[in-house]
Amino acid sequence: MEKIGFIGLGIMGKPMALNLIKAGYQVNVLSASNASGILKEAGASLIDNIAELSKHSDIIITMLPDSPEVKNVVSEVLEGINSGSLFIDMSTISPAVSLEIFTIMKDKGVSALDAPVSGGQVGAEAASLSIMVGGDEPSFNRALPIFQTLGKNIVLIGKPGAGQVTKACNQMIVGITIQAVAEAFSMAKKAGVDLEKMRDVLLGGFAQSRILDLHGKRMIDGNFVPGFKVKLHKKDMGIALQTGANHNVSLKATELIAGLMNQLVSEGHGELDHSSLFMLQEGK
Repeated sequence: MEKIGFIGLGIMGKPMALNLIKAGYQVNVLSASNASGILKEAGASLIDNIAELSKHSDIIITMLPDSPEVKNVVSEVLEGINSGSLFIDMSTISPAVSLEIFTIMKDKGVSALDAPVSGGQVGAEAASLSIMVGGDEPSFNRALPIFQTLGKNIVLIGKPGAGQVTKACNQMIVGITIQAVAEAFSMAKKAGVDLEKMRDVLLGGFAQSRILDLHGKRMIDGNFVPGFKVKLHKKDMGIALQTGANHNVSLKATELIAGLMNQLVSEGHGELDHSSLFMLQEGK
């Protein structure tokens, strides 16, 4: 099995790295990470810096918050990475930045994939993530056993950057659908309709969706403990808008939802779940 260097042991990255260890992979992580103790207990090797981690790994995986963090890490990865290695970015970042990274790695003799995921913390823990991949087929085939350890729905979308474009589309659909559910629930509530009963019957019809199921329940219960934070979804909607602008595509609904998420963050609610769009709809 190839040695994996995993950078970014947050809400998503930590369970992903643990699943790789459980599958028998040798995983190298940074000793300075807050989760390094848990990973070491599970069997990971601790390494002091990114350059050394890259030098002693065949495949490097990053799972970081945004484009600037990925670019900063890549600059340090390049100091140690060996020709013939594979770099996989599983963060959600700009497709344009993914293309930059692909070119930089290619010049270094390193293959690169953009492989953002959907499924949240629950999917990361259960190894049931959807993984949308951009890059060439040989690199995808090399990474496939790793992806199969982390997720269930794994698709090579197309050329470098295609994975990130697909993730932006995913986040657009999720955000717009959350707002649709929020508006429907708000109207029904004002009309005196029982939201639990309405949700149940809608789940049996054409309006059925995972968002109506899970986030509809959150809205009814007023439970906005984060599964996916508003501030992160706001970032993703910004990526979608920039990608649309780059391709001269009007994204009016996306722009509206991005504005609502910006409002939630500016009002101090950025740490709440993205289903808290219902709070704005309710005027809370």
